Amino acid sequence: MSGHMTPEEFRRYGKQVIDWIADYQEKVEAHPVRSQVGPGDVLAALPAHPPEAGEGFAGVLADLDEVIMPGITHWQHPGFYAYFPANASGPSILGELLSAGLGVQGMLWATSPACTELETRVTGWLAELLDLPAELRGNGVIQDSASSACMVAIRAALHRADPAAAREGITGRHTLYVSSQTHSSLEKGARVTGIGAGNVRVVDVDPGTLAMDPAHLDELITADVAAGAVPVLVCATIGTTSTTAIDPVGAIGEVCRRHGVWLHVDAAYAGVAAVCPELRWINDGLAGHADSYATNPHKWLLTNFDCTVLWVADREAVTAALSILPEYLRNRATASGEVVDYSDWQIPLGRRFRALKLWAVIRWYGAEGLREHIRTGVRLADDLAGWIAADPAFEVLPHHPFGLVCFRPRWEGLPDEDADAATLDLMERLNASGDLYLTHTRVGGRVVLRMAIGAPATTGRHVRAAWQKISEAVARA
Repeated sequence: MSGHMTPEEFRRYGKQVIDWIADYQEKVEAHPVRSQVGPGDVLAALPAHPPEAGEGFAGVLADLDEVIMPGITHWQHPGFYAYFPANASGPSILGELLSAGLGVQGMLWATSPACTELETRVTGWLAELLDLPAELRGNGVIQDSASSACMVAIRAALHRADPAAAREGITGRHTLYVSSQTHSSLEKGARVTGIGAGNVRVVDVDPGTLAMDPAHLDELITADVAAGAVPVLVCATIGTTSTTAIDPVGAIGEVCRRHGVWLHVDAAYAGVAAVCPELRWINDGLAGHADSYATNPHKWLLTNFDCTVLWVADREAVTAALSILPEYLRNRATASGEVVDYSDWQIPLGRRFRALKLWAVIRWYGAEGLREHIRTGVRLADDLAGWIAADPAFEVLPHHPFGLVCFRPRWEGLPDEDADAATLDLMERLNASGDLYLTHTRVGGRVVLRMAIGAPATTGRHVRAAWQKISEAVARA
């Protein structure tokens, strides 16, 4: 019967786990990118009932290879282009391991001062690396995802627009403003906060750039106010999920300022690109306009999931909306007012020590290494877009400033509906091959393929091979 794992046992198996991860990183290219199992296959290979007696760890490692690995889609594979990257670098994995080893619950400053103060420092470092506006600096907090960051922003904005709502509940109609390209987490946030999905107003986009139209936003807010609604929040996006479209943050901010509406800027994927000076134009319009801003180091900045950083211009709006202090959490440090309790800056109470992995990444790579990683993705995407544009059988969408390229086969002679079906069929055949993994979206009603480049293992050789497979598959079709 197994008892607690001793430090010696942990040392022995821990070395095996580190070796397993290192082997996986070294050989990830040998796996099919997308899992080949069918629904229920993994479940059927797992015992229906838990063991009565402890089994030790050797069996876990064996089943990892035999049962779990067939059901893994390999996000770190150099042929993974389906979604925005979920970088998992060595220093980040080690930072995550250290966090797990310490087992810290960082809800309050008092529950581990270093957990809080390291987070304050590294979010400050990241704000400096991204050259964010002065009013956001010093007010950073790590969330699990951009969806949670949106939720915090909505709750803070709701408090500012209607301070009685937290105690009395929402009365009357409150509204949020997004575009057709905004991430779905805003609608979920409206549902969870009680604003209601029906009160999420969809602003028109420019048909060419897919960027939000500030004039239409102004019209919607004006009409809603006249009808007695309380506008709560506008979400502008820098780098939409579908095509990396960029909303005109400054112009949207002017509309928000005139109406006194909170502006949240969602830069979940693209925001980290501002580590490169030549990409800092993505911050245009933030200064003096953004009430909150979020980006995800866990996508394209070499930090494994989960790690979103949210900055706010007015921390008091956040803590006033979310702070609750029951008796069992009262302590001298909190009462002094001299410390930050980050549980007041998020929806849950509990907090993982996420700052350790971001700290490890920034220290390992330095600003130079982070810039090189982003520049590599941008360069490879530019190369791919050039190859596609040079092939008359394909059409490439012109906007690709980051690591995402959207394109489609022309399928000359086919009606639009048949051409879209042929594109989807092509994508499924390519994905089933195990050589690469793509996704699709719709632009102007037409199906286009998305190829997101950014895994640390992806090189020009891999992108060239993927393009050859795609172009050959279309030529054969």
